[in-house]
Amino acid sequence: MSAKLISTADLEFQYRGGPPGYGEVARAVGGDLSDTIAAGLARFDACSIAWTVLYDEVVFVHQGIFRLVTSNGTLEGHPGDVIWIPEGTELKYEGEGATIFYVVYPGNWKEIHGLS
Repeated sequence: MSAKLISTADLEFQYRGGPPGYGEVARAVGGDLSDTIAAGLARFDACSIAWTVLYDEVVFVHQGIFRLVTSNGTLEGHPGDVIWIPEGTELKYEGEGATIFYVVYPGNWKEIHGLS
């Protein structure tokens, strides 16, 4: 397989939370392209989405303010910041006009945990 350009215009955002506000995620890289990772874009605005991550995750804040609320406190990311999230972290994704790029490993975490 060779390198591939994935246009934001081709991504399909899926609802993940709200109201109030909204949270949505679009997978750009999945099992069709990689056997090891998954990656995509997510948007969060005036919402709070609780989750326990079943994978390691890296978040790059592209725009807005992105907040990750954990039992250890709140991490607030601004454009250009990177946040590391280890597997098993209980959290809330929040944001104010936030767009993030995320990468998760393993990319097939849903299959591994019987969620697909």
